[in-house]
Amino acid sequence: MDFRAQIFVMNLENELLKKFKGSFSKNVNLSNYSWYNLGGNAEYFYKARDKKSLIEFLTEVKRKNLKTTVLGAGSNTLFRDSGVQGVVFKLVQDFSYTKLIDKNIIEAGAATLDRKVANFAKENNLANLEFLSCIPGSIGGAIIMNSGCYDNEISKVLLSIKAIDKKNLSEIEIKNKDIKFLYRGTNLSHDLIITSARFKGLIGNSEEIEKKQNELIQRKKLSQPSQVKTCGSTFKNLSKEKKAWMLIKEAGCEDFKEGDAIISRKHCNFFVNNGNAKSSDIENLIKKVQKQVYTKTGVNLELEIKIIGD
Repeated sequence: MDFRAQIFVMNLENELLKKFKGSFSKNVNLSNYSWYNLGGNAEYFYKARDKKSLIEFLTEVKRKNLKTTVLGAGSNTLFRDSGVQGVVFKLVQDFSYTKLIDKNIIEAGAATLDRKVANFAKENNLANLEFLSCIPGSIGGAIIMNSGCYDNEISKVLLSIKAIDKKNLSEIEIKNKDIKFLYRGTNLSHDLIITSARFKGLIGNSEEIEKKQNELIQRKKLSQPSQVKTCGSTFKNLSKEKKAWMLIKEAGCEDFKEGDAIISRKHCNFFVNNGNAKSSDIENLIKKVQKQVYTKTGVNLELEIKIIGD
């Protein structure tokens, strides 16, 4: 980097550090923000406390032409060892809340953990949202991924979302009918930052809701690893009949490992940082399994986790 470029970067950093004091940092270790506990540094990191500060921040980074990456709860994110250029930003404070809008409608901030929405629904006698207690992560990411489990998914309970468009920096509302939901995805633009969402539950009985919720949680505990460094399902299922774990098992990949990255004995679609892995170990293990599964079954496994970094 030449002298002029260095001066430009220093001025940019100082301006942003001053304008967003206490919320904006540089060279932040991303391993603290991923359930894998892996990854290099973010060049810059910003915590948006409310809509006003978020729009101010987006205005600045747009003017300075900085690349931005939105981070949710980090439950399905692998940051590369080399880190992430530009600004990684996370919604906090005012973006984490739950409130009852109507007798059967809940509004939740995008940074609200999925399980907190499930618990809030239970406390307010609303059924059909119990499955959220088994989905790791926050509401914003769950919507983008159309997350689901145990015969339910976000698309079936979502009424609408509010989001800020990075291009025109205004908040818009989008109804469920105007979103195309896919298996573990949507057609929502990458320029949209979800700020909140509304969900519709079914009037029920809190005791029955709690019973169902506990059954689902127990079912998850029995079939999936817990208390380990993992980001959930690594690959998407092809169908109910062709699940990713079945193909991994069929291809004989269960004992594969790379460095300290291993495959869970409890569920072979869960890849684990066994303590001293690098992000590259997880990524190499992913590639190794994909290659073996394709060789043995002819199926290309598609990632469910997100790999971010240069």
